[in-house]
Amino acid sequence: MATENKVRFGIIGFGNQGSMYAKFITDGMVPSMDLVAIADIDPAKLTQIEETYPQVQRFDDYKAIIDSGEVDAIITTVPHYLHPEIATYALSKGIHVLNEKPAGVYTKHVKALNEYAKTVDATYAIMFNQRNNPLYQKLKTILDNKEIGDIRRVNWIITTWWRPQAYYDQSAWRATWGGEGGGVLVNQAPHQLDLIQWLTGVPEKVVSRVQYGYQRDIAVEDQVHAIFEYENGATGVFVTSTNEIVGSDRLEIVGDAGKIIVDDSAVATIYRMKESETDINKNMDVDGVRKLMTGQLAFEELYDKEVIQEENVWGLQHSGVLENFAQHILNGTPLIADGQEGINGVRLANAIHLSSWTGEKVSIPEFDDDQYLDLLNQHITDEGKFDTRK
Repeated sequence: MATENKVRFGIIGFGNQGSMYAKFITDGMVPSMDLVAIADIDPAKLTQIEETYPQVQRFDDYKAIIDSGEVDAIITTVPHYLHPEIATYALSKGIHVLNEKPAGVYTKHVKALNEYAKTVDATYAIMFNQRNNPLYQKLKTILDNKEIGDIRRVNWIITTWWRPQAYYDQSAWRATWGGEGGGVLVNQAPHQLDLIQWLTGVPEKVVSRVQYGYQRDIAVEDQVHAIFEYENGATGVFVTSTNEIVGSDRLEIVGDAGKIIVDDSAVATIYRMKESETDINKNMDVDGVRKLMTGQLAFEELYDKEVIQEENVWGLQHSGVLENFAQHILNGTPLIADGQEGINGVRLANAIHLSSWTGEKVSIPEFDDDQYLDLLNQHITDEGKFDTRK
């Protein structure tokens, strides 16, 4: 279907993300794509598209753009609940899909999409642009190579999402259970929920303390504290919120043989131990303890230190995922993020919600999709603004 070594691309939803992707493509930042069509249900948006991109075909329904025969692939820049629905329909028509994050709102919906995607001959990918960040790619290699040993502790404080009340008031679906499916966990933090698992592995269990409408007049969460337990006994802490003007973005990963500290998703400091902590502990004698207690132990002699800083040019992460998606379709280039992996972040967000709703520790391998959906629908019913979900 793709012609002239380019993918004919369609954008479904012309909001902030959709309009950004349109500009990337038309500005030449995605050389293997032609933007040929955009769909939106808002007549005002269609007028804006006509004025800005007169050469692009316009549609007022997602099925119409998919059925048009004009596109090889689409991206879903629409409210989160629609991601699995639109992706499934597109895949059923042989159209390649780049799903915007998150893959969906609840695991049962995303699982159905994943299972269907395995049965069709079309590409299913997800827009995890942070996996295209050179800094995190280098850290992934360091961790996969066990350069800091087995992981013992993971902490991520990511509170740089300040949103005023006016942000939530601009759309009726925003910050609702029935319209958006949650707050900071499904809107702002999905990239970090994906990255923490991509880098350090999927946790075994989750327990959380979540505050709903804590500092904003909303029904969903605006502050989250979650504790993870890993199979090897390691622990993790994840903190996020939308009410801090002076926010923090700090990731710490501690291993038996080193430590990684990432500040502002821009600078990483790597400490590589010359001996593992286990060996140093085992081999330290009484004289070593004396030096430790009297401040004579030179800790800086125990490790090597490296600082990594990558230039983060705005737009290159997203446009890079778009180009990678196109190159996969055209030439079989491995995907940066296979769509099947989208369920990991959705399940972790669901588990954090579920733990806070039940007051219990939640198992990730044994996560109860039906229990979560039942409780989500109770929240939607209590909210009284939207239909429940299936």
